[in-house]
Amino acid sequence: MRQALVLSNKMVAGTLTETDDMRYIFQYDDPYLIDPTQRAISLAFPKRKEAFICDELFPFFFNMLSEGANKAMQCKSLKIDENDAFGLLLATAKYDTIGTITIEKL
Repeated sequence: MRQALVLSNKMVAGTLTETDDMRYIFQYDDPYLIDPTQRAISLAFPKRKEAFICDELFPFFFNMLSEGANKAMQCKSLKIDENDAFGLLLATAKYDTIGTITIEKL
C-alpha cells in the first residue's frame, strides 16, 4: 500500500491511497471537510465524509502527470516504470503543479 497527502493551497485536504490490490481511495481529512471556507478539491470530489473509491487512478490525479517525452524523461531519470502512474504522481506532484493541488508522499 502506498499513500500520499493531498494538499490544497498547502493545507491538507485528504489522503490518496493505492491499495495492494490496485484500488485507489481518496478520503477528505476531517478538519478540511468541516471547514466551510475550504472548497472541494475538484467537482469530481464534492466534499463528503465517505471515501471515493476507483479501480484506476482517478482522472483528476492522473491528469496532473506529464505526458509523452516529458513523462519518458521523468520516468527514466527517476527510475519509475512508465506504467506506474501513482509512483510518478508521488515523485513529481509535490512542487510546481498546475493549480492549487499538490501531493506529498507519506
